[in-house]
Amino acid sequence: MSILPYMHGALTALCLVVALFFLRLWRRAHDRFYLYFSIAFGVMATQWAVLGSNQVPEHAVWPYMTRLVAFLVIIVAIVDKNRRAARS
Repeated sequence: MSILPYMHGALTALCLVVALFFLRLWRRAHDRFYLYFSIAFGVMATQWAVLGSNQVPEHAVWPYMTRLVAFLVIIVAIVDKNRRAARS
């Protein structure tokens, strides 16, 4: 028996916890930075959940594309935050 599905499940749960944490921060502060981070971790949680279902091989292209999307959302959040801070 492989431990890999359990690790994917743990990564899914942890990404969801982080996404909910950032969503709570966004609801309190109404700062887009937190919303972008919540979306990025939600995308990563979805990716880990699908990989954990063993329906798709891990060496396929789409897991890397979803991670790329998540990291691009994080970069957009950082750039957006820095531009708004520079305007103030």
